Amino acid sequence: MEVKVIRSAGRKKTIQARMVGDTLVVHLPLGMHREEERKVIAEMKEKIEKKKLKKQINKDDYLRKRFDEFNRRYFQGRLKANSIEFVTNQGRVSGSCTPNRGTIRISHRLLDMPGWVLDYVIMHEMTHLLHPNHSREFWAKVGEYQYTERARGFLIAKGMEEDEES
Repeated sequence: MEVKVIRSAGRKKTIQARMVGDTLVVHLPLGMHREEERKVIAEMKEKIEKKKLKKQINKDDYLRKRFDEFNRRYFQGRLKANSIEFVTNQGRVSGSCTPNRGTIRISHRLLDMPGWVLDYVIMHEMTHLLHPNHSREFWAKVGEYQYTERARGFLIAKGMEEDEES
């Protein structure tokens, strides 16, 4: 990615970055130290790359299709989700659900794992729409997915799931 830096004497603290075509244009204060500039530019590049990746990995609606299939198979079509998407800012957890908003977020790290692991995480997060906790009822429902134990062990080994059921 090409980077164009514009230093401005009128800028005291604020930093601005945006893509113009294929170029990242970064506006910085004139007196910023070069080492700090490099750090800021690297952070901005990473942020833009993650944003592009998120858009790319969510373009085919794969997660929505799996949600709909699992909803029919395991939940008799009762669940409603406002969104289900891959995100690039979950490093230690595999997924998250906000039941009152109906949102499910799945870590992009799962893209490099076996499909049955991703399916388990989808099932896990979908079940939170019904049980917003890790109760016995929650685990009983998640356990209907045939590879639950195998997937949990895989994620525990990767440091992306806790080794307990409560």
